[in-house]
Amino acid sequence: MIEHQLDITTPDGEMPTFIVHPEEGGPHPVILFQMDAPGMREELHNMCRRLATAGYYVMAPMFYYRDVRSFNLFETGDRDRMFELMGNVGNTRASADAGSCFAHADADPAADASRVGTVGYCMSGPFTIAIAADYPDRVKSAASIHGVALVTDAADSPHLRLPEITGEIYVGCAEHDSYAPPEMIEAFEKSMAEAGTKGRVEWYPGTEHGFAFAERPVYVRDASERHWERVQGLFDRTLR
Repeated sequence: MIEHQLDITTPDGEMPTFIVHPEEGGPHPVILFQMDAPGMREELHNMCRRLATAGYYVMAPMFYYRDVRSFNLFETGDRDRMFELMGNVGNTRASADAGSCFAHADADPAADASRVGTVGYCMSGPFTIAIAADYPDRVKSAASIHGVALVTDAADSPHLRLPEITGEIYVGCAEHDSYAPPEMIEAFEKSMAEAGTKGRVEWYPGTEHGFAFAERPVYVRDASERHWERVQGLFDRTLR
């Protein structure tokens, strides 16, 4: 595997980005792996590596770059700072950052950025929907895993963007999740049906918010492995 830690230039500054892809067999379809709120860390790099070994060019941008070069809640314990940093990203900025990632991938012979999948966790669950809507010619699939804020009162609420999506989406939901309650997920699923969006919503019984992360106390191995199966299947169907 080939790994890079580099800065991608955006209109707002230099965005630290972790990139990993196979040594051979390229150009590889691109997967945009989006961080959760606690920040970039080795746990996320390992998740990127798992996807890359299946033949993908995986990019993981550090969305908090407008304020800090690095942040890891599990090292600092500063939840107030985390929420402050979260508030300075949002769907529009995350989607713009994705565009900068795609421009970088366009210039890399190891990547095929005409075929893109994206996966987001928790905070970045709604970002995947925004990105799929903003780049319908590139983004063939998008996955939200215990994603939050999928239905809001804002003008850019993800459920309002569903008619713009041409690819397939997958929404994996924890059974017990105060950040993504059942009524929100049900409303999002209804909007998917009304928009004719290809994809599905799936519940993970006996899980809590964050179940997919191996280093979290709420980690559930069987559920996490199912999420890997679903995400891998989604990308293999749509990007190959």
